[in-house]
Parts: sequence; C-alpha cells; structure tokens
Amino acid sequence: MARRRTRFVPPHCPNPECDSYDDPRAWRFKKKGFYERKQGPRRVQRYLCQHCHRNFSSQTFAVDYWLRTPKLLKVAFWGIVNCSCLRQLARANGVRHATLQRFAERLGRHCLLLHEALRPRGAPPEPLVLDGFRTLESGHYWPFDLNLLVGVSNYVYGINEAELRRGGTHTPKQAAKRTRVEALLGRPDPQATRQSVQELMERCIPEGAEVEVHSDAHQAYPQAFRRLRNRRIHHRVTSSKAMRTPSNPLFPVNLADDWLRHSSANHKRRTIAFSKRRQGAMYRAAIWQVWRNYMQSSSERKRDAPPGVKIGAISQAMSLNDVLKARRFPWRAELNGWLGECYFGRIPTRRIPNARAHRLVYAV
Repeated sequence: MARRRTRFVPPHCPNPECDSYDDPRAWRFKKKGFYERKQGPRRVQRYLCQHCHRNFSSQTFAVDYWLRTPKLLKVAFWGIVNCSCLRQLARANGVRHATLQRFAERLGRHCLLLHEALRPRGAPPEPLVLDGFRTLESGHYWPFDLNLLVGVSNYVYGINEAELRRGGTHTPKQAAKRTRVEALLGRPDPQATRQSVQELMERCIPEGAEVEVHSDAHQAYPQAFRRLRNRRIHHRVTSSKAMRTPSNPLFPVNLADDWLRHSSANHKRRTIAFSKRRQGAMYRAAIWQVWRNYMQSSSERKRDAPPGVKIGAISQAMSLNDVLKARRFPWRAELNGWLGECYFGRIPTRRIPNARAHRLVYAV
C-alpha cells in the first residue's frame, strides 16, 4: 500500500521583517501555483504571505535551499566527521575545493543553530568538565584553544575559541620569526582565554544555576569564574599530568579531545590539512558537536544511546536525515555575542585581514 505524502504547512513567514511575527497566531498565507526544478522534489508549491506579500515556496524551508547539488551536503557531513580533508572530498566527487568549503560552511551554520535549539536551557543536570583543545590556524605560529564544556554524560554543552601566542621552546631563528610576525600583524590578547571561558560559561549556564565544574590548573579559569554573576560554580581542579583513565575527573573532556582529533583531519598533529582560519575550524567543530551529541553512541563498543538521549535533550538517536530535516533561520534564534560572530563568519584571522564573512541575504 502506498504511503500518503505528508502535507507541508509553512510554519512561519521566511521574511524576518514580516508583521506576522508580532502575532504568529494571526499569520495567513495562500497557495500561488507551482514551479519545476531539476533536482527533487521536481514540483514545488509556491506560497504568498498575506501580511508582507512576500513570495516563498516549500523549498524555502529546506536545508538544501538554493543548492544545485544538494547531495553534497551529506557527502560533506560524513567526510568531515570521518577525518577527510576538503580537497580529498572534492577530488572524490569531481568538484572544486571551494565548493566543498561552502557546503562545510553551510553545514556549520546549520549545526550551530540546531545545537542551540536542542541543548538544555536550565541548569546542567550533571557535573561539567572544561578544557582547551590546542590546535592551529595558518601554521605553527598561530595556535588557538578550542574550548570544550563537556558533561560527565559526554554531552558537549558548548564550544568557542581563544587565540593564543606561540609558546614553548624556540630556536633563535624561530624566536626572530615570531618577533617579526607579531610586529607586522600584532600580538594575541593575553586575556583571550579568560574572556572566551567567561563567554562560554555565561552562554551554557543560566543565571541562578549551581553547577560543579572540573578543570585542570589553568590560571585563567578561576579568573573567569569570579567574573560570573548570579551563578554558583564549585570549581574542582585536577592536575593535567594525572593518568587519563576513566576514574580521572577530566576523563569526559579528554575523551572528547581524542574523538575530535580522531574525527577531524584539520586537528591531526602532523598534517597539511590544518585550518587556514579559526572560523573554518569552528564551523567544522559545530558539525562534530552535533554528530557527537545527537548521532554517535556514547561508547563505540557498547553502541548505546548518544549523550543527547542520556541527558534528555532528544528522545532517540538522530539520523542525518533528521539533522537535515528542516532549514533553521538565524533571526529565530538568539545569536548574541560570540555565537553571532561565529555564525556570520566574523571570527578574524590575522594572516587574512580581509577574510570573507557570511553576507548572503536569502541562503542564510
């Protein structure tokens, strides 16, 4: 027996300036014919908003809106979380490297919005673990920390980044080069880690919440916690030199670091696939975060439920079709501070002062 196709009903007007947002219950629309397209679905229903008189279609609410090769969305997603480089994916699918990069950026923006929609809004129901995952942009003279806030369930509550100055032991030649580079492009803010950790905690822990946070002995962490108002944070410190066994309080974030390095080609220790921009690294980290939280089992061996199921964020594991089921609109989410800068591609890279930001009007 043939299954009846579910009737699509537009959930809202896609125009962010429409008057219907003042009273969503009064929104009215009407059908306005069809149009044909080369990719499926072939026949697409058109609509007209009766408030702002904007034309739109059912395809306006699809993740592959305005894409000529929508099949590359799934190719890019699985390639990114399975440790493929963008150039490798481009060669395997007969497209340009820049094409896969744009698909990765769109997926990153979509995953940022999806995680913000699904993550718990109240006080975290479990202890949290904080750490900075050290990686590179544009080469060894530009390290940065990818900050991870992970629960003991392995659920990744939030991510952000902090630009760092290259440290460690230098040869005279390396020290001279660092001096020349910093004189030309500037020196990273020494307070970047404290500022980024403060932003991450404010975003993931609501005011009035009480939470236990484990971390290593990084000096910037207690400085950031002291600046958080109306939040009770019980900070527990564990040495980063302690054995990284499951009994270690930092084990959830150590495991996340291992998964991130294992799944991402741009975070390998010796690679030419390192991120050229922190912005690109954060888009890819957002994709990994959705995969880890809502699709991948907490334990590869046990094949149990994803972390998002364990904390109640979702009822069952999501497939990629579930992740890409519907387009998400940035003006319907709270994109404040760092999250807005990341979504619109405005995280700076010193070596690329005129880097491209996301300014598209319709395909946002």
